[in-house]
Amino acid sequence: MDLQILLNNCKKKDPLAWEELVRQFQCRVSRLAFHYLKDPEDARDLTQEVFVRLYSNLESCENEQMLLPWLVRITRNAAIDQLRRRKARPPARDIPAEEVRTLAHRARTPAELWEVASRKKLVRHCLSRMTFLNRQVIEMKEFQDLSMEEIAARLKVPVGTIKSRSHRARSEFERLLHSLLGSSPQRLCDLEDGS
Repeated sequence: MDLQILLNNCKKKDPLAWEELVRQFQCRVSRLAFHYLKDPEDARDLTQEVFVRLYSNLESCENEQMLLPWLVRITRNAAIDQLRRRKARPPARDIPAEEVRTLAHRARTPAELWEVASRKKLVRHCLSRMTFLNRQVIEMKEFQDLSMEEIAARLKVPVGTIKSRSHRARSEFERLLHSLLGSSPQRLCDLEDGS
């Protein structure tokens, strides 16, 4: 059946047309979802979600040329959203009983606390010595977990500029870090004391 006719019939809520439309595009959507998520179960769930969105917004799909790019965009965006949620809130998993004993929280020793605080001070010190734009790129990428595209949008510069700036920022940070770590032990102690 012609795709435009199929789309028109779907808009008229024809269940057979909808079933045929899903059958035609299900594999493409599922493969794209799997490409992003790397998990077959998550890809299946996302595929269902994409078709639910498509069904809810069929009226805005004017012709058959729009359908596939629209499905690709919906799938990509939904997958990226799911990856962000997964990163922010890792999925819960059952813990075997034999592992429960190893989960007891162990308080850090004073030496470990000092080491963590020292690393934080060292990072803050390096960042404070960086150029303003390089520091912004590092903070947005590493601390705010923004993508290159999001950073480019916030700074109102092309993505390519942000990619090269990110490389330069990392190089500058690494150079500063090496110069501090290569300093005498006394210099690092001074840094720890806040000088």
